[in-house]
Amino acid sequence: MPEFDMLTLDCDILAKALGFPRLIEALRRGHVDGVDLVERVLLTEPGRDGAAPNHLLVWPAWRFGGHAGVKMVSVFPANPDAGKPTNTTVYVLFDGRDGRPLATLTGAALTTMKTAADSALAADHLARPDVRVLAVLGAGAQAPWQVAALRAVRPALDHVLVWNRNRERGDALAVHLSADLGISAETVAEAGTAVAAADIVTAVTGSTVPIIEGARLRPGTHVDLVGGFTAAMREADDETVRRGRLWVDTRRFTLADCGDVAGPIAAGVIGPEDIVGDLFELCRGTVPGRRDAAEITVYKNAGGGHLDLMTAIAFYERARANSAAP
Repeated sequence: MPEFDMLTLDCDILAKALGFPRLIEALRRGHVDGVDLVERVLLTEPGRDGAAPNHLLVWPAWRFGGHAGVKMVSVFPANPDAGKPTNTTVYVLFDGRDGRPLATLTGAALTTMKTAADSALAADHLARPDVRVLAVLGAGAQAPWQVAALRAVRPALDHVLVWNRNRERGDALAVHLSADLGISAETVAEAGTAVAAADIVTAVTGSTVPIIEGARLRPGTHVDLVGGFTAAMREADDETVRRGRLWVDTRRFTLADCGDVAGPIAAGVIGPEDIVGDLFELCRGTVPGRRDAAEITVYKNAGGGHLDLMTAIAFYERARANSAAP
């Protein structure tokens, strides 16, 4: 007989049952409780003939006496051209007390929901309560999840401005948002047009050149930087962090690995001490969030194994609750 019973969970099937309100609350509790160990391994295959590089990321995390887990994700930017997903994810969740594997989790929703809930939890602390217009820069697979998660914490959002380098993909996203999420959406030709009109700007691109011009941000805007996960990637220019107050999900990985923070620090525009706080501190109330309606807030969503662990636990517990229901 096997020594353990291990579940196989498809997060894409479970996504609706979990939902963003539950997941955001699970991340909130997880940040209050904390995670004891988190590591990050990034392997990169250089791009050829001007193509974007491919990546393999491994994120282990452990909450002592609770759960441990390892996420493995591949990022192949050229895949959509062949009709394949950019990201593929596998997660293994363990009992942190005795090391038993509890579940294998697959499906894009494990990452897309985690990433979006990370942004939404921060926005709940940093975005004005009366926001109405959301700018979405980038029209890849992550974009609609960002919209859904942000609306879970800011339900007054009622219009989306979409910008994407490929206009057809931007148009397709706008149609999807209107038809499937029931929110007014339109595409714009220039990123700056969306940035200048938005109450929240969420950037979900793989850009190495800044898209967000800080000079065009209106007072009171919240900026959510999601796409960049290497030092070479940039979504916002230096003026964005010069004008805005900056928070991160974790200092450890953001300072070293994210160009939107590491770049301005290297240029002397800001220093590490200018980071107001991280998501653990925001959730525990040990650092302030937004101070007034006029300030510009900037959040760097870098991800991390701690967030993957919290998300995997939430999916696992929802699956067990569903199986126990009459």
